[in-house]
Amino acid sequence: MNKKEIRLRFNQQVLERDGHVCVICDSKDDLTVHHITDRKEMPGGGYVPENGISICPPCHLKAEKFHQTGGKEWEEGFHPDDLYMKIGSSHELAVSQSVKFLLEK
Repeated sequence: MNKKEIRLRFNQQVLERDGHVCVICDSKDDLTVHHITDRKEMPGGGYVPENGISICPPCHLKAEKFHQTGGKEWEEGFHPDDLYMKIGSSHELAVSQSVKFLLEK
């Protein structure tokens, strides 16, 4: 599977799991899939559903604040731990699934 196929699969799996709505505000407009833990910090880029959340552009900006400040600041309710809770995941689960995905490739 090439990188483009991995990203497409990741996006499809996350959007389907989340019912094609923003998990934060229920918007259906211009959804993207946000990596809860930054790709650079995850094995293989963290392209597993346990590390992704469906999110609209305004909520995505709020979620990105954590990454942009190196984890020093975040919007209330948008800390990675909060986002993992919204999808029933955790950083530990996302890492373990990322490693498992790498081994299966």
